[in-house]
Amino acid sequence: MNTLSRLIAALLVGAGIAVAGFSVSQGLERFRMSDRSVTVKGLAEKDVESDFAIWTLSFRRAGNEFGTVQQALAADREKVLAFLKERGFTDAELEARPLQVQDLMARDYAQGNVPFRFNGSGQVLVKTNRVADVASAALAVDPLIQGGIQLGGDGEGASGPRYQLRGFNDIKAPLLAEATRNAREQADKFAAEAGASLGPLKNANQGAIRITGTDGNDFDDGSSRSKRLRVVSTFEYELE
Repeated sequence: MNTLSRLIAALLVGAGIAVAGFSVSQGLERFRMSDRSVTVKGLAEKDVESDFAIWTLSFRRAGNEFGTVQQALAADREKVLAFLKERGFTDAELEARPLQVQDLMARDYAQGNVPFRFNGSGQVLVKTNRVADVASAALAVDPLIQGGIQLGGDGEGASGPRYQLRGFNDIKAPLLAEATRNAREQADKFAAEAGASLGPLKNANQGAIRITGTDGNDFDDGSSRSKRLRVVSTFEYELE
């Protein structure tokens, strides 16, 4: 029996053993005898902390006098800004949006039974890399509420800060490298059990890095300070 025949026989025997011992979740994606190749998946995961926070504090007022609503909103804005500065945030980290007051009776679809004619809202944004300080401040807004400020106008602000990972590129390369190492280990193990040796790389798909929260959600809605990064890379190797 020549060398090629012995190799094919060994691969046939080894493949049965390997296929029984491996599953897709363990790394084996596909084994093909026709061209003596194996396709494996490499998995890498990492939990990291967010490095940037955006917190929108929205507030609202309603009344029957335009000037009264506008003045109340302006006073609320100053109180919100004062609260944030007391928490250590600087002018560079704060952004006060223009106040908005709407005349509900001036709309085309206005109804005459509205309780208040004027509805107004305002927003103050915090944008900073001091993530922990934002999280702490978001739990300390009770004095604002007790002072009569209606936080959470138009559905915003009530859900809390949104956390981002802006240093993603610094983490991307090591994560992909780990997935590549994991795939190579799976391929080496499969080749050894199949009685072969791992040959050159034929194809590679590094895959996309998926970012989710660590709170069990399947997507990152920004509410979680901790982010979970996960990548599955696919590689096809020749077997010799």
